[in-house]
Amino acid sequence: MDQDTLIILATGAALVAVAVVPFLWRARRLERRARAAAELAERYGLHEPVSLHPVVHPGECIGTGACVSVCPEGDVLGIRDGQAHTIAPARCVGHGLCERACPVQAITLVFGTATRGVELPRVQGNFETNVPGLFIVGELGGMGLIRNAFEQGRQCVEGIARRRERGAGEELDVLVVGAGPAGLSASLHCQRHGLRFRTVEREDVGGTVRYYPRKKIVMTQPMEIPGYGKLREREIPKERLVEVWEEVIARTGLTVATGETVERVERRPEGGHTVSTSKGVHHARFVILAIGRRGVPRKLGIPGEQLPKVSYSLLEPEAYQHDRVMVVGGGDSAVEAAIALADQPGNVVHLSYRQERFSRIKAANQARIDAAIRAGRVTPLWRTNLTAITSTEVAYRDEAGAEHRLPNSQVFIFAGGELPTPFLRACGVQIETKFGER
Repeated sequence: MDQDTLIILATGAALVAVAVVPFLWRARRLERRARAAAELAERYGLHEPVSLHPVVHPGECIGTGACVSVCPEGDVLGIRDGQAHTIAPARCVGHGLCERACPVQAITLVFGTATRGVELPRVQGNFETNVPGLFIVGELGGMGLIRNAFEQGRQCVEGIARRRERGAGEELDVLVVGAGPAGLSASLHCQRHGLRFRTVEREDVGGTVRYYPRKKIVMTQPMEIPGYGKLREREIPKERLVEVWEEVIARTGLTVATGETVERVERRPEGGHTVSTSKGVHHARFVILAIGRRGVPRKLGIPGEQLPKVSYSLLEPEAYQHDRVMVVGGGDSAVEAAIALADQPGNVVHLSYRQERFSRIKAANQARIDAAIRAGRVTPLWRTNLTAITSTEVAYRDEAGAEHRLPNSQVFIFAGGELPTPFLRACGVQIETKFGER
């Protein structure tokens, strides 16, 4: 073999090394990260999805890692054995970026798993339920991310506008129920399309976001708001986001009837709907339900739960000082509330959770609550269940069945929200359980 050939071979080998070595190094780094993330997910219960999450189809993934790099939530997906795997599905909030980034369509977003179902109202691709003319958008349909809810409101109304069906006489074209992100989006797009509509909200503008603790950071994505412009922030304090909604309403002239609760929606035989509220009756060709799930907190069903000192949300931690506080729950809301209350002067904070550790909470919250527990600012009561609440005490049972009592002045319960099934069924909406399905 002559010298020129040796030089050519050596050059080729060097070029291959330059191309391959960084690839192998990156692959090993991704594998190590995925293993570490999987261990962390197992430890904190993040390996069990609670709602929408990605599923990677075996054999179809080509291991580009695009899905991993675009996910803003961190370690929902990871690369193992050269393919993407779902690592911490409980962190997923339904951005859908991973699904769109996959070059071979190897990822699908689904609800539930084969063994753990998720109850959701039955809706079609255009967000219409099995009841003609009755639509569901946003959190109630399983999509809690603000940008997703806003996009659903837009798509829903644009579909209605294309149908060219309009209310007759005094009948509205559209009645929008709820003024959170999905309801506001639907309302703004009704206005944009020149539809006759009314928006009712049983509490105040902002939906679930308004009831987050003070200064809670809300994850968003850039989105275009009709009549307002582009919202560019990806992270925004909840107070600022509520201000944005109020600015949007003021700038666009949108009218929201707050303090009006929808009690019944009935479809008329000839088409259209009669909607009974706490303030009267409305007739509309189409109805969009954007009511979320926060309004139906899950109760513990124990004596004393109806007392005024019991709350299911925390708006102003500063209002509670020198109190003996019991927080119930093990999710992000409970942990954030416990930390916020522990930050107030003179509070003694206990946190009751039925498991032996927190599950499915954000990594930052895990670090903060661990620090608060180590510092003695929050006392966890693992594997316990509240059994009764009185005006001066709380009673709870431990894993051995022993009963305990603690002096108490405030109770905050974060046991999740319940689907408003009775209301939906009264409207004629079918409820289905998803087992790892879209």
